[in-house]
This record gives sequence, C-alpha cells and structure tokens, in this order.
Amino acid sequence: MEAADNSQAMTERRQAADGQNTDGSSGHRVRQITYLLLIVLTVGMVAGRILAVTAVDVAVVEKIRLREAVDRQREQLKLRGIQGANLEAALQEFRAKKSKELRLSRPFLSANDRSRWCTIRALVDDGTYAIDQIVTNPEEYARWQTIDMVKHASSGQPHLYSSKPTLLPTLLAGEYFLIQKLTGWTLAEHPFQVVRSMLLLTNIPVIILILLLLSRIVEKLGASDWGRITVMAMASFGTFLTTFAVVLNNHLIAAACVMVAFYAAVNVWIDGKRETRWVLIASLFSALAMAIDLPAGLLLGVLGLGFLYTLPRATLLVGVPVVVAVVGVAVGTNYMAHRTVLPPYAYRTAGQDWQAGNWYVYDYQVGSRVISSYWKTDAESMVSRSKIDRGEANRSEYIFHSLIGHHGLFSLTPMWLLSLAGMMAMLVRRVTPSLRSLGAVILLVSLGCLTFYFSLAEEARNYGGMTSGPRWFFWLIPLWLVALIPAADWSAVNRRRKGAILSLLFFSVLSASYPTWNPWTQPWLYDAASHFDWLQK
Repeated sequence: MEAADNSQAMTERRQAADGQNTDGSSGHRVRQITYLLLIVLTVGMVAGRILAVTAVDVAVVEKIRLREAVDRQREQLKLRGIQGANLEAALQEFRAKKSKELRLSRPFLSANDRSRWCTIRALVDDGTYAIDQIVTNPEEYARWQTIDMVKHASSGQPHLYSSKPTLLPTLLAGEYFLIQKLTGWTLAEHPFQVVRSMLLLTNIPVIILILLLLSRIVEKLGASDWGRITVMAMASFGTFLTTFAVVLNNHLIAAACVMVAFYAAVNVWIDGKRETRWVLIASLFSALAMAIDLPAGLLLGVLGLGFLYTLPRATLLVGVPVVVAVVGVAVGTNYMAHRTVLPPYAYRTAGQDWQAGNWYVYDYQVGSRVISSYWKTDAESMVSRSKIDRGEANRSEYIFHSLIGHHGLFSLTPMWLLSLAGMMAMLVRRVTPSLRSLGAVILLVSLGCLTFYFSLAEEARNYGGMTSGPRWFFWLIPLWLVALIPAADWSAVNRRRKGAILSLLFFSVLSASYPTWNPWTQPWLYDAASHFDWLQK
C-alpha cells in the first residue's frame, strides 16, 4: 500500500511540474540521452586528467638539476684528464645513477596518496606492510617520501608503516598483483604505467557507478526534466569527487559505497521492495564505507536502525552478520600490519616518542641524513609545519571557514545550500512518510559528521590539510545530491529561480575545476584570501 501511495504521489508531482513534456515517453528518452551524455563527458574528462597526471611543477626542475649535475661532472672529469669516448661513457654512467637520485616527476601527487601507494608496493613486492625499505632508500626517497607514516616495533623490530587504514590498500594490492603478473610492470620501475592503469581501472568505474545509481534515483524522485538534469549536471561537473579522481584516495571510493547503500534504502523505502538482497547490499556497502572512511559509520548506524524497523528479521539474520564480517576483515588487516586492532590514529597522543607509545614521534635515516617526523609537536617542529597543519586555534573561526570561509562547504560549493533546503523540504512538505525518512537520514548523518569534525582538538582542526576542498565531508556528496532533487524541481517554475541555480552551479563547478593538475592544493578562496593578505599570519 505504501509503495502504491509513493507511486501515486510521484506521478502527481510529475504532472504538476512546470514545463513537463506532454509525451511522457519522449521526455523520458530525452532525459536518458542527457544522462548518458553527462556521464560520457565526465568519464572522458576524468580519464584525460588521469592520463596527464604528473607533478608538472617539478618536471622541468628535474631536467635542469640533472643537466647541471652532468655539466659539473663533465668539468671535473676533464680536469682529471678524461676525454673522448671514456668521458662520454663515464658521463652516461653518472647520468643513469644521478637521474634516480634527482628524479622528482611522479604520478603520486601528495604525501597522502604516496602513503597508500607505499603500502600497495610493499605488500606485493616485499610481502610486508612495512614501508621503510622504500622511503629510506636514497634513490627512492625523492619520489616516494611521505609524511603520512608511523613507526613502531609491534612486529619485533622497529619499522615505518603508512598511517592510513589498511583495508583499501590491501584490496588494491590485489589489483597491482594482477597488473604486475600480466604486464611485468612494477611500481619501482614503471610507476606511471602502474598508477595510471590502476586509477583508470578503479576510479573510472567508481564514478560511473555513482552517476548511474544517482540517475535512477533522480528518475524515481524527480518531478521535472529541468530538476533531474540539473542534479545530474551538478553530479558530473560540480563536486570534488571528480576533482579527486586523478589520485588514489579513500573519499571517492567511500562515496561510491554510500551511493550503493543509499540506493538500496531508496528501493526499500520508496519502491516498497522487501527482498533480502537489499538488506545485504545496504549492510555490505555501508560497512565498507565505514571501513574506508571511518565517519561514514554514521550512515551505517542510521540506516541500520531504519532497516531494523522496516525489515527486522532480514536485518538481524543477514545485515548484522555482513557488517560483522566486513569489520572483521578491516580489523584483521589492521592487525596484520600493526599487531593491534586499533588504527595508528589511536597512537598519536600517548607517550613522548614511538618507543613510549606515540607512533607519530620518531626519526629515520635516509643515507647519512637523519629526518624527523613531520608530526612532532615540540616548538621547533611546529614552526616547521605548514600553517594549515598546525591546526586552527579558534574553534569558532574553524567552524566559520569550514562552512562559509576559505574551505567552506557552502562557499566553495554553493549548490549545497539548495541541498540543505531540499532536506528541509523532504521533512516538512506534505510528502510520503518514506520520502521524509530519506530526508531524515541525510540530515542526521550530515549533522553527525559536522558535529564530529567541529569538536576536534586544535591540532586536528586543519581543514583536511593541503586540499582543494573540505574532504572530510566528501563521502556525504551522494546524499547531498539526492537532497538537491526537490530544490532543483522548485527552481523549474520560473526563469529567476533557474538563473539563481545556474549561478550557484557555476561557482560550484569553478571550485571543483580550479585544481587543474593536482587536487592536493589549496582552494581558490584560500589562495585569493592569501593573495589579498586577508588571512591571519
């Protein structure tokens, strides 16, 4: 009965929408073609950016440094009386050795993704989670060094490890293993080929999945062609998910898991489907989202309560065991790496150094050079950190900039203002109870995530570090796109509203497109504020 009421309500909304095509089948066909075009454009854009991935700002520097080193070596060899073929042979040998030490170009764009790539490489090439054999090698350091690592001796001997959760790199190590066996490529000798192949094989399908499932939800909940196409345009070009598709990161994959789990909820609560498979899908992917991006556990909890009320038997007999299994695998990989069930983040504040329990305070050696952890908290180390990584001292200022300031949810992506309005519309308008349930889930999960990050201690209030957008909240993007649907439909009734939507969409796309080569850069609002000296020193 509820499913029938939902269907009737959706039909009435579609009939009432302004500008609807009189030929329903024709309108549906137009929308499907539009969705396809948007998806194809997005995939082409992201694929092109992946194929162009390199630290372009250092590629020229690398060549200059090598040329200068070779020129200096040439002069020294000439002074020693070496000439002719012997000189050229010596220079060739020197160039081959020096190029490894001086190479800076790499397909890894930040310490964040390098940390995960180090684990993937270590697992397949060395059979261990320890990465010190990579990052302490003088010939590898320039290309592979990362600040996102910890040191401990839980396995018996002290080693360096990635500080990132272990499940995702463990899964991706399987992909690297297959690529290595099929092609002979290794991350040590063929990093560009391996990284670009894995990003194409991982991030492109993830983006397609998000857009396809969103298009189906838009068809179910949307009431106008304008609204539906606006939401899909926003999803394709206006969010930071595509911005971060050129690097290995947990946020994009977690967002895809959130999309799948929420799609299952839509099928249960909107379409009235009661098959156990929807409980299985929602449980599996919401648990995976949590394992990949821990705050997504909020969605697991809220959806779990909703499914327990709607389908109690299936939730208890299928959903709970699936969640336990996923958590068990995630904890198991963490234990394999660190010999503890707690993630490295849990060992950040206790003790004065790694030997006393603080895994983030340590030194390590690269050749004859001793390097200190970036995360040391003594006065000298704090001064050497970038300003953003020292943490925002004023909590109110942190909240301000996280919402409407230089890293703001709504200032960088103003379309989310309409998503906020859409959540309210789902809750207060005369809509079906099931649609109100979707709105309640989105609102509760969003508020929970905001509350968590706004309550962090000073050192952790760093806006996500060097990042072009508020990445802590990226996993929520699929939910906010769904919440955008009623607001986009509201704008379909007149040109002024459409004009306002287009203005908000323009700035959202601008923010997502600003980091042309590297998403691990500051947002355009932060750069603008720095340029005009508006930020406190």
